[in-house]
Order: sequence, then structure tokens, then C-alpha cells
Amino acid sequence: MATGERTLDDRAADGGGRHDRAPSGGAPEDRTRRGTTLQDSALEDTVAAARKGDRRATARLLTVLENDTPAAPALAGLVKGGEAQVVGITGSPGVGKSTLVSALIGAWRAQGLRVGVLAVDPSSPFSGGAILGDRVRMADHALDPGVYIRSIATRGHLGGLAATTGAGVRLLEGLGFDVVIVETVGVGQAEVEIASLADTTLLLLAPGMGDGIQAVKAGVVEIADVYVVNKADRPGADGTVRDLKAMMSLVRREPGEWRQPVCTTVASEAKGVDELIAAIGKHHDWLAEGDRLADQRRRRAAAEIRARVDAALRERFKVTEALAEAVASGETDVASAARSVLGDTG
Repeated sequence: MATGERTLDDRAADGGGRHDRAPSGGAPEDRTRRGTTLQDSALEDTVAAARKGDRRATARLLTVLENDTPAAPALAGLVKGGEAQVVGITGSPGVGKSTLVSALIGAWRAQGLRVGVLAVDPSSPFSGGAILGDRVRMADHALDPGVYIRSIATRGHLGGLAATTGAGVRLLEGLGFDVVIVETVGVGQAEVEIASLADTTLLLLAPGMGDGIQAVKAGVVEIADVYVVNKADRPGADGTVRDLKAMMSLVRREPGEWRQPVCTTVASEAKGVDELIAAIGKHHDWLAEGDRLADQRRRRAAAEIRARVDAALRERFKVTEALAEAVASGETDVASAARSVLGDTG
């Protein structure tokens, strides 16, 4: 690709998703783009401040990871370890994911647990930024020092997550958070990566949205660890519960395998949240038996490696506007264009 030639990816500028706002004081928030670096001593100070609950410090560290700055490897070495419970939340748009996350935060905070949230938002194809809808719905916890909420732009990554979500989870674990919640984009049937990232994956459904049929199509019988029928005060909730239980009855399970419970909630009123947290706890206890939890963490690491490789390939092999125009006008075909991007003319 010729130097200076414009690519379609240039329209989606780096830096989307950094929407953290913190009270005055503490470590200054890093607002620079790629190339941001921190000296070793400054990095250690920032990590120490983040462990004490400094939101600006936590924001700065996450920015280092998201932008893959030169300080990222050193940061990863400073925040090793952590035993946070990682909970993934997925489901179609409109089922109340962010509202349920807010209710879960409140319940876990009542238990004295420190909660981190990574809310993955779709990127604008033009600006590269992420919308703030998730953060708006969680505004009740904005001033709680035991809660940290971060919106992350997908930056074109598929599967409902961002390429750096796994690194963000590791960071929050290493900073001492007890629970890390990952809320996916909410695009529907393609959101399967969350199952490899989270210890426990919740699938949210709502009455009257045809979600039972969508669940069959997406194969989420295998993906979800806990089903949640939200907005259970609406007509049709009992029917959705019956549909889910009927689907699960068709799945053969060996003795000792996990059987997904079906929980009902009204997240806007925090109804059913305690029962849901109990179900999440039971699944975590089941994972802790034998080598299941360690195996899940290995799968998470493998998924994180694959995501970073995919992101690097997208960055390395870019599609120019001229090449896209050539395919659109019929001058060349898609396969030939792809080979030219990869440098393969054979």
C-alpha cells in the first residue's frame, strides 16, 4: 500500500471508548492517543493509586492497554494475579442488560464487594467512538468509590467484545476488584466470545421478543450458564420460561454437568436479583470443583491471544478506498482484491 494512501479504517480513528470522568485529584487521566508512554516509576505509582481506588489512575492504566502503548507489557507484569469473579452479560438490544448490571452492582456492593464493569459499545464507523448508553443507565453508581465503570469501543472487532476486553479484565483483577462484569455489545446471534472470557455467562431474554426462537438459532443453549428472563412483570414471561426449560430438556447431559437455571428478574425494581446472584454463586462453586475454573481461565487466555492476533492482522492488512472502488466497479473481484492485500498474487 502506497505511503499516505487513505484506507477505510482511517475513518475510524483510534481512541474510541475512553469516556471516563473522575473527581478531581489523584493521578491525571491519560487523554493521549497511540504512543502514550509512562516511565517505570510513574507506572508503579499509577498502579498503586489505582489499587487504592483512584479512578483516574485506573482509567489511565486501561488507556495504556487499549492503545497498546510501549508501557503495556510492563503494566501487565505489575498487575499479575487476582481472583475476581468474571460475569459476562449478553442478550439482544432492549432486554435490559445495562439496567440489570446496575442492579447487580448494587447487590454486590451491599455485600462489601468491589465491582468493575467493562461495557462494550459498538464503534461509530466514522469517528471510531462509542456511545454512552450503558454508562447513562449505571449513573446511580458514578460516585461510589467501590465501583469502576468503563465504556470500551469495539473498534471493528466482532463477537460482541473489543480486542482488548480480556486485557481489561486482567487489569481489574490485578487491581483487586472482587467482581468484574463484562456487558457485550448486544447485537444478537454473533456474541459468542463472551463465553470464553467470562467465568459465568448470563443470557438475558425478555417476553414478547421472540428470544426463545433466537436462542435456538444462536446455539446459546451451550453458551449461557444462567438464563435470565428480565422484565418478568410483562405478559408472556411465564411462556418464555417454559420455552427455555423445554429447550434445555432436549439437551443430553452427562452426570455432573452443569444444568442452566432459569431466573426471572425485574431489573428496574431490583426484583429477583438476589436469587440471580445466588445462581451465579452456585455456578462459580461448580467451576471451583476439580479443574473446571482453571480450564476456563486457560480458555480465556487463548481467546485473548486470538483477539489480539486478529486485531494486529486488521491493523497490518488494510483495505484502501481505491481497492474497494475497484471491486465495487467490477474492475476486480473480491478474492483477487483480498490476495492483493495479503501480498499474494498467486
